[in-house]
Amino acid sequence: MYAQRLCAITASCFYILALSPAAAEETPDQIVVTATKYESALAEVPRSVDILAGATIDAVNAMASGEDIVGRLAGVQAAVANGNQIAFQIRGIGAVDHQALTPGAAAVYLDGVFLATNVQTGPLLYDLERVEVLKGPQGSLYGRNASSGAIHFLSARPSEEASGYLGWSYGRFDRVDASGALSGPIAQNLNGRIAGRYLAQDPVINNVTADPSFPTGPKEAGGKRDEFGLRGALEWDGAPATILLRVHYEEDNGVNPAPLNSALSLEDHQISVGPDGVQDTDNEFYGVSVEAEGPLGDWTLFSLTAIEGYNQQYGFDFDGSQAPFGVASLNANLSYDRDFLQWSEELRLSGDWSLGHSLIGAMAAGEDFEQRYTIWCGELDPQTLLGTCRYVGAPGRVGPTPASPGVATTLVTDIEQTRVTAAIFTYHDLALTERLTLSLGGRFTHETIKGEGSGRHIFDDGVIAFNNRDGAGPAIGANRIKENRFTGDVALRYRFSDWAMVYASFSSGYKSGGFNGEVQNNATHFQDEGLFSAETVNAFELGYKGTPTDNVSFEGAFFYQDYNAPQARIFVNFPLPGGGSIVSNSLANLDEARAYGFEGKARWTVFEGLTIDAAVTALETKIDQTTDIGGNAGQFDGNPLPFASEVSSTFAAHYYRPLNDVLALDWRFAGKYQSAFFLDAEGLAERRQGGYTLLDAEAMIVLPQSGFRAGVWANNLLNEQYAVSGFGFIGYNVFLGPPRQYGVRLRKDF
Repeated sequence: MYAQRLCAITASCFYILALSPAAAEETPDQIVVTATKYESALAEVPRSVDILAGATIDAVNAMASGEDIVGRLAGVQAAVANGNQIAFQIRGIGAVDHQALTPGAAAVYLDGVFLATNVQTGPLLYDLERVEVLKGPQGSLYGRNASSGAIHFLSARPSEEASGYLGWSYGRFDRVDASGALSGPIAQNLNGRIAGRYLAQDPVINNVTADPSFPTGPKEAGGKRDEFGLRGALEWDGAPATILLRVHYEEDNGVNPAPLNSALSLEDHQISVGPDGVQDTDNEFYGVSVEAEGPLGDWTLFSLTAIEGYNQQYGFDFDGSQAPFGVASLNANLSYDRDFLQWSEELRLSGDWSLGHSLIGAMAAGEDFEQRYTIWCGELDPQTLLGTCRYVGAPGRVGPTPASPGVATTLVTDIEQTRVTAAIFTYHDLALTERLTLSLGGRFTHETIKGEGSGRHIFDDGVIAFNNRDGAGPAIGANRIKENRFTGDVALRYRFSDWAMVYASFSSGYKSGGFNGEVQNNATHFQDEGLFSAETVNAFELGYKGTPTDNVSFEGAFFYQDYNAPQARIFVNFPLPGGGSIVSNSLANLDEARAYGFEGKARWTVFEGLTIDAAVTALETKIDQTTDIGGNAGQFDGNPLPFASEVSSTFAAHYYRPLNDVLALDWRFAGKYQSAFFLDAEGLAERRQGGYTLLDAEAMIVLPQSGFRAGVWANNLLNEQYAVSGFGFIGYNVFLGPPRQYGVRLRKDF
């Protein structure tokens, strides 16, 4: 009973206890919360932690990729660019960045392994046990790139008893979603699990003709999904020591959606692009990890060794129209060719002693990233890399004395970046009295980042020359960045009864600096123009977690975040020879910003079988900018941070009712509202996304004894159109979220 009350103190446990009869058998006081990296009841963690588990992530229609989790979380938003690059914003903090060299400000982990680029947040999700979302800087146990929080995806472990499931769903846009898993004993002390998922879907955004004088592109420009993933795990339990081996492989072979140019007047869920920029995607993601744990005297030693990597080839129509503003030569397309590999090792030693629990650890990691970024006009010759028309952005980069009198059709940018990271850290929960506990942690991190690359333009007579904008020298170079950072946190929590606790905390975190990896204009790229420095966040939080009655729980927190040197995508007008301009953009640092507000969550068990969960975040953000940046400091000063809705709220209801001895009804309804927000830091009206509400529902007939269920589902019931990210080029372009979808679903558990 006490365990249930502990879990009920946080509304997030609704997802574990209330989503199905089977889920109610969990022991919430033994849930591993990654905030402390050891078994700890959620109700005892002195910070905001949200948990998604049970049918919330089991439903095949609900969770397909990383951005889908934000629909169940208040105070969390996601910028989705280039099809599958996701940057999470938590409580308003997070760089909206579409390049792949760095992750977002929310550290993302898969089974304890840090995913070092935002590209790795996009692959297909499947066979998850739960998702843990830690809000606020995570400086002690997570370190770099956790200035807004951390998101941890945890896959299901092998089970000691034979079990599994098969799921299938069919829906609008010919959506086919099949998943399954098989788990159980293989030999004495050895258990295994294998799981997979396949997802295919026709384009959800309609590509139409905006100008009959130019050719219309194929329907695939609206985004086509063709993805599969496979994961295997072996766990040897030679008590007291255990070893867990995990491997995974995912492919994305669809077509990335093209953006919508804001100059076009189209109906909802429509774009208009030509045929030459539509390209097939060839993405693969892979990884292997070994997790070992065993006793070392009175302490426990934990080791996690991992390799993660990916290869990518994809692109899309960059200008977002058939031929922008009726001028064929302004047509632009782009492609990315990337290879990435990372290795990591983390060691932790933890144990209990007279005053509480202590942990000390060390980690090391290395990364190798290579990218070719190509942008061109018309059709691209893969051998010569020549386009069929003048790329509008090339002439301004050839310098005062062009290398050729011909036409520059293509820009090619190559970059290679390596990063080595090492850290030592410690975290302690100390019982000062029976009711008062001090949590204290710190981390020292060292990083060395090396970058080198070049930017070239290709003329139609075959001449290839380095970019030399403003005559500042050829765009080729290299540089090295070294950083040492100390971050940490401290919290006091006081349990004044067996059902209520208050806490106060301070935490600090940072997101690494680095190199911009796309267009390199001249020799200043690796010394000045292409660099951005680390951002830091210092946060204060005052919270309460309590269960005043057996069927009602509440959690609330006030927070204040001091945001120094925020990384932001800066857009600069780039004059063109002969008049006019395009927009160039890169990651840079603002002076500072603030983010503060209130967050509340509640759970109400109305009666047996019906549970309602609700959450709200009220947020204020403000940029303070006095330094000139992008040609105009005043353009940023006083603006809110991007993707920072003043209000975001979620609602979920679950109703489970037995109809007779063999049938039951399982009904779920969930929604999220977020108020208007800006897509970037400049605060321009045309880059503002209005408020919108996303509603999802599912109704299933369940045969509890056989483990079979069947029913219908629907997402985005209101058919809202909304932007998931934007960028400037010729005008402004936005990537759109999916429209209303619906279908049928079958699942068999065994």
